[in-house]
Amino acid sequence: MENFTMDDQKYMARALYLARLGEGRTSPNPMVGAVVVKNGEIIGEGYHQQYGGPHAEVIALEEAGKKAAGADVYVTLEPCSHYGKTPPCAQKLINFGIERAVVAMVDPNSEVAGRGIKMLREAGIKVEVGLFKEEAQVLNEIFLKYIQSDYPFIYLKKAQTLDGYIASKSGDSKWITNSAARLEGHKLRHRVDAIMVGIGTVLADNPSLTARLEEKEGIDPLRIILDPLLEIPLDAKIINQESEADTLIITSTKFPPAAAAASLKKKEKLLKKEKVKIMSCKSSSDNYFKVRKILKDLHQKNTASILIEGGAKLSHTFLKEDLVDKFYYFIAPKIYGGSDGIASFCGSGPELMSDSVDLRIIEQKNLGDNLLLIAERKRN
Repeated sequence: MENFTMDDQKYMARALYLARLGEGRTSPNPMVGAVVVKNGEIIGEGYHQQYGGPHAEVIALEEAGKKAAGADVYVTLEPCSHYGKTPPCAQKLINFGIERAVVAMVDPNSEVAGRGIKMLREAGIKVEVGLFKEEAQVLNEIFLKYIQSDYPFIYLKKAQTLDGYIASKSGDSKWITNSAARLEGHKLRHRVDAIMVGIGTVLADNPSLTARLEEKEGIDPLRIILDPLLEIPLDAKIINQESEADTLIITSTKFPPAAAAASLKKKEKLLKKEKVKIMSCKSSSDNYFKVRKILKDLHQKNTASILIEGGAKLSHTFLKEDLVDKFYYFIAPKIYGGSDGIASFCGSGPELMSDSVDLRIIEQKNLGDNLLLIAERKRN
């Protein structure tokens, strides 16, 4: 921070605020904000509003117009240097006569990766990098994982009692948490590309899995159901609702002989439903999928983030496979008070407590009398 003034910090904070306005709409592209400043006055600002739309720098420059000559620009991510769905932003900054560029972080995308900064410097623009770098990285944690790995960013959400139960022995879970906590969960749905559940959750809860927000229209994510034996009822709410998003049902490539003919007929009926797709994958003899293979396939289809809202078995699989990037725990001041309910995870745990999963709490929020803990796995 020592190289940056208080004004620099103020304008980059504004750029970060603007960037987040694109949340849920830019994937698999990053969220980016830009602010153009001249003589201590903001003369143009913008953010990447939707995938395939104009980039933040372009919107900010066009608002500034001819006044941009000799101005400073604050941008949360390195300006692109290549032709993609839009022309390179670095060249646009050069053409408008920007004098100084303050960049929060370098773009790890191999098509950029320092080239945008190099282009600006070769054109005589003073470039300073690193202001609010950590904040910019958190803002685009999904994009960074998507670009740098073969997997989507994975959120695991739990809504549970103080003693660790997500449902009663009958499967009832409505409602463990309060309305404020549930709204926060819908905000998380709005942020991600997809929600994944197992067929057990669909059969028990008949969920909609849509993003229902109070202050604005939420964007429904792709709904993914792991359903090896194609048990989903034809009247299930998840495939019979008005939504712009698709529902993807992942089934096994191999059905028991007695069920094969019936499953084929059911597939034909499901595929006639609007916005329902079916994907077949190999499963084990006990009808479990290799989730890593599924995640890689989804990544190749531009699914950058997935929220795991499934039950105890699916959660256990993702935990044991070390696939969770961030945990969202919604905890209500309730005690189930028995040992016959449905716990957060269902499966074998370690013999020693020292071998349990250690988490680092990143943030905690009070949501009325409920508590939200946001955490990530501790790494050595």
